[in-house]
Amino acid sequence: MQARLSVAVTHRHGLVVGARAFPGNPYDGHTLAEQMEQINTLLQDIGVRPTTAIVDLGFRGVDRELAPVQVVHRGKSKTLTRAQRTWLKRRQAVEPTIGHLKADHRMDRCWLKGSEGDALHAVLCAAGFNIRWLLRAIATRGLRARLFFSMLVAYLAANLLRAAVAA
Repeated sequence: MQARLSVAVTHRHGLVVGARAFPGNPYDGHTLAEQMEQINTLLQDIGVRPTTAIVDLGFRGVDRELAPVQVVHRGKSKTLTRAQRTWLKRRQAVEPTIGHLKADHRMDRCWLKGSEGDALHAVLCAAGFNIRWLLRAIATRGLRARLFFSMLVAYLAANLLRAAVAA
């Protein structure tokens, strides 16, 4: 069975805030609305809502579906502001995250059965990526930030698992 995976990453720090598997092989533009719905669900407890989605050219034409969220891609280069152009350069940072998910967190092959297995596998790989990121941050910043990061790990893991159960 084939599934398309969608990964949403924060702009500044590179944490995975959403990972979702779509059964079959849908067109990229048809997956963005559902991915944004998952992100809004996961981040509603902390009161953060995404305002901008920086995507590649596969997501052209989905601006009307995501009315409150601004979609920025390379195809709109003549109408982009200077800040949006720098955001587009930052989009390239998602590719190494996907590479690390595939190489270090075994997202390259799913051993779980069916579409539920695909959904669980995507979310658990993203949770493992975030936990490794937070452990690395604790190691570099010392013991002072340990309590904060341990609470953040517990919160992110609970939200990602809640999303996996709901999917």
